[in-house]
Amino acid sequence: MKRIRGRFGLLAAAAVMACGLFAPRAWAGQKVPFVDIGSSYAQASIIHLYQQKIMTGTSLTAFSPDKLMTRAQLLTSLNRMLKLEPLFSPISPFSDVPRDAWYYGWVQASVQLELAKGTSSTRFSPEKAVTRQEAAVLLVNALKQNDSDANANASTIFGDGQDIAEWAKPGVAAAYELGLIKGDGAGNFRPADSITRQEAAVLLDRVLQNEAWAAELDRSREERIVMGWNYGQTTAQFQANLGQSNVNTLSPRWYFADGDGAIADQTDSSLTLWAKGNDKKVWAMVGNRADQDATHEMLSNAASRERAVEALTALAVKYRLDGLNLDFENVAPQDRTVLTTFVASLARGLHDNGMVLSVDVSPDRDTDWTEAFDYAALGRQADYIVLMGYDEHYSGSPIPGPNASLPYVQKAVNRLLQAVSADKIILALPFYNREWTPEQPGALRSSRFISLQEQNELVIRHSAKPVWDAELGQYMVSYMDGSVMRKLWLEEGRSLSAKYRLAIDKGLAGVAYWYIGGESPDIWASLRNTETYAQYSFSS
Repeated sequence: MKRIRGRFGLLAAAAVMACGLFAPRAWAGQKVPFVDIGSSYAQASIIHLYQQKIMTGTSLTAFSPDKLMTRAQLLTSLNRMLKLEPLFSPISPFSDVPRDAWYYGWVQASVQLELAKGTSSTRFSPEKAVTRQEAAVLLVNALKQNDSDANANASTIFGDGQDIAEWAKPGVAAAYELGLIKGDGAGNFRPADSITRQEAAVLLDRVLQNEAWAAELDRSREERIVMGWNYGQTTAQFQANLGQSNVNTLSPRWYFADGDGAIADQTDSSLTLWAKGNDKKVWAMVGNRADQDATHEMLSNAASRERAVEALTALAVKYRLDGLNLDFENVAPQDRTVLTTFVASLARGLHDNGMVLSVDVSPDRDTDWTEAFDYAALGRQADYIVLMGYDEHYSGSPIPGPNASLPYVQKAVNRLLQAVSADKIILALPFYNREWTPEQPGALRSSRFISLQEQNELVIRHSAKPVWDAELGQYMVSYMDGSVMRKLWLEEGRSLSAKYRLAIDKGLAGVAYWYIGGESPDIWASLRNTETYAQYSFSS
């Protein structure tokens, strides 16, 4: 279905528009939580939403039913209804959403999931009242009933249909067809009128009264593979960083293949014990140190290949692993066939012992770097193909640019899907970035590898103003470091959420993160929100 977009830019939960013709539910209880709702037609809805912790009062004792509903208030309630978390990323483009504002986390949650946009590139207008036509668009979109080809014509439905903004007409028409809105007693919609807090309560409560929608909000989410690599950390540090994550599959860098097929063993069995006690799997990583010559020596010799397969299988059995993750990089193009042969043999050895094999591959960019990957053949032999969706621009790139723009990742996924089925693909996301120092247009002076935490600290230290690039799906910042210009294409909650949604929308087996410890703490809540909202499928 096509997405309806308007200047308000909110996607939110849907309900019946309170335009005067509605039948609010009666409240049969005894205790009323607010002193000013006794005569409100929305009393039952207000109490229900209060009990569900979706709406609160304007004070401990007052609800203020006749006050207008602001963007910040409505977003807060909608996010709570959608079971999302407030987010506290330090990256925000809005000058009117201070970090100490009560609504900061809810605005962040909405913006990161594209549930809300600013009224401009630098302002969000959190205190602005919400109009009826804005509410119609956001309500329809939130329940993913956003068909811009609705049969009804909003201009003819209501007596004042000509007053509905063009951007809002598809949403209003769709909301009407779904039975979500009505006109007033005179058959008008009054699109520019603002909604009150009690009207908003009726709208939100009607979502919960729809059995199908309520069931979808309460449905358990499908579990996907979420793999996290350990890089540069002790086992204790790795475990600590996993504490708030959604990672369910660990990949410590334990094994490295030598030219003669011998395997360097760096297993820490305490991690496997910890993983089993925390309901997580372990797919230990097998690397080649990106040593092309040694890798060629091993792959091109049948005895060396078999020695490596036997050693790896024995280690996986010895330490009771759940599988292995093969990360062979910088493999020579002429080793394409023998790499596939090695993967097939290793997969057989693991499968015979009830274990799985995942293989890391770079996006196919028609270069020597990926010529060794026969994607289709590897997909047939291995259980999973892990697509490393990053390094669009890297240390040797001739010009600066994003580490992993959304179009780059989309193209990489779509190309891999031509050779490997979606249920065998895991999309790896970057928990690192590069700070670029351009010397002049079209030329590169240098770039520096940084974690996402370091990235955020640079933005804050230099008071850099992030500018969202919708085409790239990333914020871009530039700042002066002394007399030197620096540039960053940010990897943060919003950009990573877009790529995570891509994995869910494409039906991929899961995601992976390179590397655990490189993230900033706020990232985990962002990804949990994405996992929650992207899986909703509301029926009309």
